Amino acid sequence: MRSDNIKKGIQRTSHRSLLRACGLDDDDMKKPFIGIANSYTDIVPGHMHLDKIGQVVKDTVRKEGGIPFEFSTMAVCDGIAMNHEGMYYSLPSREIVANTIESMCMAHQFDAIILIPTCDKVVPGMLMAASRLNIPAIVITGGPMMPGKFKGEEIDFINVTEAVSEFESGKITKEDLIELEKCACPGPGSCAGLFTANTMACLTETLGMSLPGCGTSHAVSDKKIQIARDSAKQIFNLLEENICPNDIMTQEAFENAIIVDLALGGSTNSTLHIPAIAHEQPDLNVTIDLFDKLSHKVPYICSIRPGGNNHLIDVEKAGGIPGVLENLRDLLNLDTITCTGNSLKENIDSIDVDINYEVIRPLDNPIKDEGGIAVLHGNIAPNGCVIKQGAVAKDMLKHSGPCKVFNSEEECVKAIADNKITEGDIIIIRYEGPKGGPGMREMLNPTASIMGRGFKKVALVTDGRFSGGSRGPCIGHVSPEAYEKGPIATIKENDIMEIDVKNRSINLKISDKELKERLENIKVPKNNLKGWLKQYQQLATSADKGGVLK
Repeated sequence: MRSDNIKKGIQRTSHRSLLRACGLDDDDMKKPFIGIANSYTDIVPGHMHLDKIGQVVKDTVRKEGGIPFEFSTMAVCDGIAMNHEGMYYSLPSREIVANTIESMCMAHQFDAIILIPTCDKVVPGMLMAASRLNIPAIVITGGPMMPGKFKGEEIDFINVTEAVSEFESGKITKEDLIELEKCACPGPGSCAGLFTANTMACLTETLGMSLPGCGTSHAVSDKKIQIARDSAKQIFNLLEENICPNDIMTQEAFENAIIVDLALGGSTNSTLHIPAIAHEQPDLNVTIDLFDKLSHKVPYICSIRPGGNNHLIDVEKAGGIPGVLENLRDLLNLDTITCTGNSLKENIDSIDVDINYEVIRPLDNPIKDEGGIAVLHGNIAPNGCVIKQGAVAKDMLKHSGPCKVFNSEEECVKAIADNKITEGDIIIIRYEGPKGGPGMREMLNPTASIMGRGFKKVALVTDGRFSGGSRGPCIGHVSPEAYEKGPIATIKENDIMEIDVKNRSINLKISDKELKERLENIKVPKNNLKGWLKQYQQLATSADKGGVLK
């Protein structure tokens, strides 16, 4: 066993002495040491219940003959961090999560690891660590939040963000706004739509790193507790058979995850996280262009918030990810191994799913013929940019208009509040990329402000990124970013931009000569950074590379 490095032989006498201080005895020294990485915290709704899941896991590991060692990682709530300096730290936290788990597992030589995350950056951070360590591992994602209720309708966190602008523009009363605030988020779990956290949970299940049904089993459900118990048991089978994360997370498995992502219309943040996880294995080739290649082949079959009206509870009742996989089986790589020890095909065949085809549409009756995410290229984004096309109205898939240019999210939000945006405008927010932010902040406030004010013909283009809850013609991850002197830095007020999602193009209507001259005269604004953000800015790669550290 790997843990013999800290507990076996005369030379490890001092190590055993310290382990005895933790309560271990002679028999315990013969058992496998199982690390449990838990991102429990009581400031993040998606994580506030993970202590209970962790306790179930520890009790089960002991019962099955192992020694559990639980440790904590950090977790950022993007909703709470949104639209202030805290959001600079959200994407960088992914790297801290990965590095924390790597450090703990290497320092203490665990034989296997059980990972308990929920939210946006924590799930990919833990998967990055799992791949990096490549010891037997299984993931228990914490589960979605139930939707709230307002005047008989199901609602979620995004309703609140958009309601702020509805109130400011006189569309709703202050009383309604306060009531929405109180009832939109009724308890533990990741926000109830297919935002980034739930997207990543669904993709973790698809990759084969969590047990079937885990991705959509809700935080408050008995099913989630049973999956936690079953996962803790399964880690011993993975250990015995020496099935490791990189046996599971293969090129074919990543393609499966992207196919499911496109079929569900998941968060555009997956185009950062999936390549970042795959980056841990140098032999893999998982890029944003793979998303677009598959998008032409994969139909959009689930209308889930924010692109539709269903919540994750509706998907769970309709068959969950097993139902989605059953529908998509003809498009998937079925021979991939999973954490059950069986192939994806064997998992699908073993589960009898009663699919609700109104929620999980069949391939011959999709919502749209193409997947939910598209990758555009053009003279302002030579390395690409992404849009959740499944959440865009048909008449905005092609749009041309004047640019309104802002060098920060705050400048843009103020301009929207001051009624300086009009129908037809294309809002540009730059210097918000991985280096420029730094940290590639999410732009939920500007997108929610646009939607809340009822704009129908306003697009937003940024080298930053969007919340998984954003909807409408929002184009993010423009690469190269402005801070790296990418072409987005050259855009001037009232320049005309053309966006054509169907043809995957985004271009500024200026000549190549003019663009070249502008590129030669870019002056990047300086920011006075210190601490972790200064280190992150120096090391972060561009969005099209997953924003990983080099």
